[in-house]
Amino acid sequence: MKKNFDEKEYPWQSESYVLIGIAMEIHRILGKGFLEIVYKDAFEYELNNRGIFYEREKEYSISYKNIILPHRFCADFVIENKIILELKSRKGIVEDHYAQVINYLAVSKLRLGLLINFHEKSLEYKRIISSES
Repeated sequence: MKKNFDEKEYPWQSESYVLIGIAMEIHRILGKGFLEIVYKDAFEYELNNRGIFYEREKEYSISYKNIILPHRFCADFVIENKIILELKSRKGIVEDHYAQVINYLAVSKLRLGLLINFHEKSLEYKRIISSES
């Protein structure tokens, strides 16, 4: 994947278009109604077929006052060490889903998160850009 446009204002644009395109293809073929795990498996298949580097269920620790807290965040996918990809299969994208991605961006120190929901008749997706640089 290559860089495009102003990365500070709109990070990883070409990469996010590829990922959204993959999600659209998965949604077109599978439709809505499956559990999240089915869409995650299909996404992993597509990433492998396209040779896109990713980590699935990447775990992040949270440090607090010189200790690591016992609870960890687990992002669905981290794409090319650049983008948090969170997949859902629920009715509507809600504030909790945004907050989850924002937390993942904070602990990972990444700039871009994609929140994709397969549950609706039309695919829903949101780009979430961290204000941290």
